[in-house]
Amino acid sequence: MSPPDWLWIPVTVWAAFAQTLRNAAQRHLTADLGTLGATLVRFLYGLPFAVAWLAVVHVADAAAIPTPNASFVFWVVASGVSQIVATALLLRVMAERNFALGVAYSKTEIIQVALFGFVFLGDPVTAAAGLAILCGTLGVLMLSPADRQRPFRTLLTGWTARPALLGLASGASFAFAAVGYRGAALALEGAPFLMAAAYTLAAAQLFQTLALGGWLAWRNAAVVWRVLRAWRASLFAGFMGAAASAGWFTAMAIEPVAHVRTLGLIELLFSAIVSRRFFRERMTWLEVAGVILLTAGLVIVTLSG
Repeated sequence: MSPPDWLWIPVTVWAAFAQTLRNAAQRHLTADLGTLGATLVRFLYGLPFAVAWLAVVHVADAAAIPTPNASFVFWVVASGVSQIVATALLLRVMAERNFALGVAYSKTEIIQVALFGFVFLGDPVTAAAGLAILCGTLGVLMLSPADRQRPFRTLLTGWTARPALLGLASGASFAFAAVGYRGAALALEGAPFLMAAAYTLAAAQLFQTLALGGWLAWRNAAVVWRVLRAWRASLFAGFMGAAASAGWFTAMAIEPVAHVRTLGLIELLFSAIVSRRFFRERMTWLEVAGVILLTAGLVIVTLSG
């Protein structure tokens, strides 16, 4: 049975909300576990919940567990590695002298998602979707500019700098991972969309747990032991990580990735509203313009999706 055309919208909003909570939990763990340790928490402690979600879908939807094929395995492995590489590149950007410029360029992920989706999966990019992607990207760049005095001049003149190139590579890797996960779900031909998403999530979590956990065990086993000892604090981060991923994977099994990732920018809009409403933080004209553009992008992609 095909899902309703509108279902991807609330699922994406849920994914963005759950991701916000996961990020907050991971930031709390970073001080004790380090960045890579906190990243492993996302996969290791999310895996049981991903498997549980797969079991729920299997029983509730009476859907058979899919048989993986070569295309599915390729997309899961390629996307899992790409996501880990993207995280490593982003960490490298943050270690650079001008990390703000690199992070700004990493936010071009949405444009790269649309390009990769079209090239690898044949996902169409309509004029409305293109406008939404452009508005969303400009809005994000305005909310977190590399240079508040000359935001666009800095972006245009600084793209050949090392941090900018690392940021572009990070954004490209995140974009390829997102497109690849949709490719993995679509490779499970005949599987209902919910089962395809749940099975892809469980497979991806398992691969990334083994890959990153194995690498850390080889290079720095002490980090793995600290992650295992911090299981009480890590369970919430793992649960919210799996919940967010379940939302992203389900939405991307229904709708082209460019639409999903553009609407997912609502996470930043939530943050701006909370900052203004609860912390009484004043917004600059640049940030106000960014919120307006971001909101326009969300409205366009929702109405055209």
